[in-house]
Amino acid sequence: MNRLSRSPKCLVPLALSWSHAGADYRAMPWPDLRIERRCGDEWLPFNPSLAALRAAAAELSPGAWRSFLEFVPTGVREFVGQFQSNRLAALVVAARCPDLVGTLAECPALTAFAAAHVTLRGTEGPRWNELNAQYERGGAFAVLEWLGLPASRDSLAILRNLVAPDLAPALLGSLRTILWKPEGIFALARLPAIGQRELSDACALAA
Repeated sequence: MNRLSRSPKCLVPLALSWSHAGADYRAMPWPDLRIERRCGDEWLPFNPSLAALRAAAAELSPGAWRSFLEFVPTGVREFVGQFQSNRLAALVVAARCPDLVGTLAECPALTAFAAAHVTLRGTEGPRWNELNAQYERGGAFAVLEWLGLPASRDSLAILRNLVAPDLAPALLGSLRTILWKPEGIFALARLPAIGQRELSDACALAA
């Protein structure tokens, strides 16, 4: 008598898969959260650009996110829930810098800067160990300095007051520049809530 073979139930969520600029990417499950790019018939580890991470938001369905985030710790899941286009980037930051999550939850706009540190600092690849070391050394202010932002209470308060922390990469350089200008600090520090219009007007000063 032949027995029907049954596949064991899979308790590991499927990888998140998406495409960007003609390339296929996937994010492996938490806590490794390894990002891979397809090369022929193989999937190889890859350090994607922030644009590639943001492209996932356009393709991934709410159901795909729910299944994937089911295996992520509650605190991290609540943290990344603040983001839409930067959700995968925020998840990568949380996976590489777990001690930083509490600070980023209080100042979510800082997440986009941390995710884009390769571009902002002009390095050839990610420097997550350096970022972790900076946070261990001096907390949020050391992270601000490492990212090229003014390590001041005013700049931290401004970032906390951004209504939409899901910052686009194109805004990061301009916002960083304006935070170094007294007129920029004055224009933004007096606002209890900084919306897209106020942020765009202030960043125009940096052009």
